[in-house]
Amino acid sequence: MNKLTTVLAGLLLCLSTNVFAEQHADAALEHATAAAAQGKAGHAATLVDHAKMAMDESASASLVSKSIIKNHLDEAGELLQKAVHEGNLNHAPAATKLVDEAIVHLKAVSKK
Repeated sequence: MNKLTTVLAGLLLCLSTNVFAEQHADAALEHATAAAAQGKAGHAATLVDHAKMAMDESASASLVSKSIIKNHLDEAGELLQKAVHEGNLNHAPAATKLVDEAIVHLKAVSKK
């Protein structure tokens, strides 16, 4: 009975961390999508704001993720960081391209 309790507790912990990661990944995708829309409109400063929020959410999701999902989240975070840099330089088209690449990784996470 004691082993069963331990196994069930471990299973619940794993499931709860996946839910936690999914919530953050979904929020990251939402902010990245908003950043891309702002970039396409030529608003580099607003793109930076949304990209930073997406980057934070992606990092939070990455902390509790494993394997392929973690790789996608880490890659999305790096791309978003580069997008923030480009956006701060007022290079909206380049930043938007980077955000679009990050969105591909974030969408891959939501399909898993």
